[in-house]
Amino acid sequence: MARETWASRIGFILAAVGSAVGLGNIWRFPWMTAENGGSAFLLMYFLIVLGIGVPGLLTAFVIGRRSRRNPVGAFKSLKGSRAWTVLGVLCVVTSIVLISFYSVVGGWILRYFVESFTGAYFADPGAHFETINYGTNAFLYQVAFLGMTALIVMAGVRRGIESATKFMMPGIAVLLVGLAIWASRQPNAIDGYQFYLAFDGAYLADNFLAVLGSAAGQALFTLSIGGGTMLTYASYIDDERSLPFDATMIAGLNLGIGVLAGLVVFPLLFSFAGGPTGGGPGALFVSIAGGFANLPAGRLFGAAFFLVVLLAAITSSISILEIPVAFVVDEFDVERSMATRGLFVLVVVTGALNAFNADVFALFADQLVDLLLTLGLVGFMFYAAWVLGADAIQEYLTGAGSLSRPFASSWRYAIGTVFPTFLLFTFYSDALSLAGYVPSTAAVAIGALVTTVLVVLLVVWSERGVLPGSVEAAD
Repeated sequence: MARETWASRIGFILAAVGSAVGLGNIWRFPWMTAENGGSAFLLMYFLIVLGIGVPGLLTAFVIGRRSRRNPVGAFKSLKGSRAWTVLGVLCVVTSIVLISFYSVVGGWILRYFVESFTGAYFADPGAHFETINYGTNAFLYQVAFLGMTALIVMAGVRRGIESATKFMMPGIAVLLVGLAIWASRQPNAIDGYQFYLAFDGAYLADNFLAVLGSAAGQALFTLSIGGGTMLTYASYIDDERSLPFDATMIAGLNLGIGVLAGLVVFPLLFSFAGGPTGGGPGALFVSIAGGFANLPAGRLFGAAFFLVVLLAAITSSISILEIPVAFVVDEFDVERSMATRGLFVLVVVTGALNAFNADVFALFADQLVDLLLTLGLVGFMFYAAWVLGADAIQEYLTGAGSLSRPFASSWRYAIGTVFPTFLLFTFYSDALSLAGYVPSTAAVAIGALVTTVLVVLLVVWSERGVLPGSVEAAD
């Protein structure tokens, strides 16, 4: 069965940005920012996206384009032990976890978009959200959202995903700019900007590990790295593309949309909800939605706002569903429409666990997904640096411009040592906190460093054909 490719470079860029610019930026980003000190979180998030996100995206792109396969097929077909296939399986599992809770929120958004035209949530937004957030109503809208996602994925890479994101992404940007201008005119917009943009060093110093872990998890979540999405999307691109340029462009656009979303959400939170106390998973549906009830043409503004969020949610959900679909199509030679229908049924079942149980949803949406994405990206980095080695450098250089070519070797060694150590530091911090233990910074740092050294030695020993010096042949 012939494998599809992107029709154009802009199609790939918009699809990848669409994957990144989703609920992570418009729903989860303001929620996580509000719970982690506002500007303190924003600074750490900004640094991690640029410092870790761009090299991480590039790592996923290199593996994806080199293999031209889904995550499982990539590690099965490229060099190295078959044991690495477990990492591909982890990506498929992570995608199922992601879309299982993601589709619940997508269902909330779809319902609020529809209800904006009637003002159904205007009278008592808090009570209204409590009646529809979990249970049968939530499940039915979740299924409708999944159906919309499946129809786009079923149409294929070019006719479905690329065509949809070419339409949706410019629409999201235009609507967000308009909403940001409108939000700036609300009564307490200045207070929102102060919380969001004025740096709070004291808060960061007192809560460094918590903010760091949350910012790292948010960066991986919103950039769609560590879960196989960008690896899968990169498997559909050709050799003429500059992977370093594309990675930088996607990360930059993602940051821009994320910051823009904050310029919409925080002025509204401070104007209508008394500040970031309106945070949490229901912030958009209680604090902000309630504000529309007090405005002239509130139904129109509410519909426009939730249309933006709905479009963003769909662009991300199609990228998540594409991972298991590509796996079934590539590995079992199943026709795309049949694979999509089968996975639609599977996700309806797994998603129901989140739609009917708030505790399961909270576990999936907060801690579990952060841990899985971090672990996945650490695996990608070790694999690219120490198993692919010179082949990773060669793929990096293919299509790369004169500005990025000199950084090939330093990128390889950074993703093999420094970056995974940092990610392991955040992984251990979050995992131990989830278990109820608050470790010292020094202990976690030593544990991350020791883990990196042991893994590198083990991989280099087991993959004897990939030694540190072998990269010189590709430089």
